[in-house]
Amino acid sequence: MTEERIITAAVVTSAEKGDGPELSELLEISQENGIEVDTIIGDAAYSGKDNLKMAGEQEIKIVAKLNPSIAQGHRKQEDTFGYNKDAGMFVCPAGHMAIRKARQGKKDDGCNQVDTYYFDVEKCKTCTLKNGCYKPDSKTKTYSVSIKSDKHLEQMEFQQTEYFKEKAKHRYKIEAKNSELKNVHGYGRAASYGIANMQMQGAMAIFAVNVKRIIKLMN
Repeated sequence: MTEERIITAAVVTSAEKGDGPELSELLEISQENGIEVDTIIGDAAYSGKDNLKMAGEQEIKIVAKLNPSIAQGHRKQEDTFGYNKDAGMFVCPAGHMAIRKARQGKKDDGCNQVDTYYFDVEKCKTCTLKNGCYKPDSKTKTYSVSIKSDKHLEQMEFQQTEYFKEKAKHRYKIEAKNSELKNVHGYGRAASYGIANMQMQGAMAIFAVNVKRIIKLMN
């Protein structure tokens, strides 16, 4: 929807599907409806690499924070594996350095690549810190680090700008509109079964809230 709270596009999916992959279609429908888009505001579901790439190609900014697993990594703060920049290897809490590393994933397949570091299992078996670190009888001990893509690094920098912070303040309007659809116009509960019927119910609810909003703006 626009910042004036007019809904410009909607896509209905089954509940197990994520929101992020629908962004390109929502954008296309909005543009077909005459909306000039220079900024998209949403939650972390819309900050995936494919969406960032798609928006970048159209010179559109995405005001959506990166998923914490990308921005901060999957590791817990108490993780004490250190990095030896001279050797280019990670060192475990016991001081044992990884013996090799391997990169997994393709650079342009839409997912982040991962560097996996392998440790000497024989040392792990007798290590005094093995509890919670090394699983008994495991044939390998690894430590993996996700590699941020250029798009993710650019988005991390963008998140620190005043433009991003100012635009992010408008996101509450989306939740308010969802609440209006669900609580005032009955879209919180399916009136009948099937995606097609939910699309029809959604079209009627969205039409109603848009007409109400247009009349209010006119007045």
